[in-house]
Amino acid sequence: MRTRLAALFLAFLCAPVFADTLPIGFQNTTLPDPNNQRPLQMVVWYPAATTAKPALIRDDAVFYGALGVPDAPPASGEHPLVVISHGNGGNWGNQVWLASALAHQGYIVAAVNHPGTTSKDRSPAAAAQLWQRPKDLSRAIDAVLAQPKRFGAVAKHTIAAVGHSLGGWTVLQIGGARFDPVLFAKDCATHAQLSGCQAYQKMNPDSAQVAADLSDKRITAVVSLDLGLSRGMTDASLAAMPVPVLVLAAGVTAPELPAELESDDLARRLPNASTQYLKLADATHFSFMAICKPTGEALIEESSPGDGMICHDGKGARPREVIQQQVVGLITEFLARPPALHADRR
Repeated sequence: MRTRLAALFLAFLCAPVFADTLPIGFQNTTLPDPNNQRPLQMVVWYPAATTAKPALIRDDAVFYGALGVPDAPPASGEHPLVVISHGNGGNWGNQVWLASALAHQGYIVAAVNHPGTTSKDRSPAAAAQLWQRPKDLSRAIDAVLAQPKRFGAVAKHTIAAVGHSLGGWTVLQIGGARFDPVLFAKDCATHAQLSGCQAYQKMNPDSAQVAADLSDKRITAVVSLDLGLSRGMTDASLAAMPVPVLVLAAGVTAPELPAELESDDLARRLPNASTQYLKLADATHFSFMAICKPTGEALIEESSPGDGMICHDGKGARPREVIQQQVVGLITEFLARPPALHADRR
């Protein structure tokens, strides 16, 4: 009972951000692969037409979940779509706070577990298919667009992609950035400490596949949350980025993921007129993940010593739920702007 009350209290804390919220539905499904090689787990949060009592979704002993009505009928009308990409070794539950918040404000939100780079599947063979990550998001878009009676109708020309960490790389690629493995290898010779370099070398993906055009012309905006691997993106593709980009970075950085070599560097190379950049001074890389329960860190340490740091924000930081309220506000303001009004804020 105490855990449930704590979760409800967190939901209450977020209420000011979600003024005039809508009831939301939640569905968990698997997208089949024609070759049966890469089935995708996809979850969808969406405005719902229901008065049913919501249940806690993705709430466990470590992390707080969010409220939604399982399998609720979708609300009428058209709604903008957002697809979310998790980081390396993460899963769709890492951004449950963001998906729920956006759905409350009228968005249909779809998130997938990327095979090979999710906590549910660390297969080296699947991880090596790094280029499939942007395609996973395209498959999610296809699935939502094809089932308006299940998830709601998607408004035309309003499909955004949001990604954290390796998910940030993923959404930049689907938005129009191009990756140069040769450029990245040269840069990693100088910056071998970067977690992106180490992860990429371990994956060892096919260079030609990763360097291909992985964009989806249906994407109209991109949000990057403390991304990695940005230094392999070409100057030319970033300068010609066809959609607005919001880049949010953690102000509390670590040697393996310093903002000045990742998000700062990315923002400098994107078009000034359509790029917004903000560094959150008290946020760590993990502040963009789900909120840990009071005993969450200890439970993580029991099973994976050293990984309890994912529960940490900056020293003297605001509570993570407050940081995330700010992030939700920044993202919704950014997505609500017509393309012509995406002014530079650097």
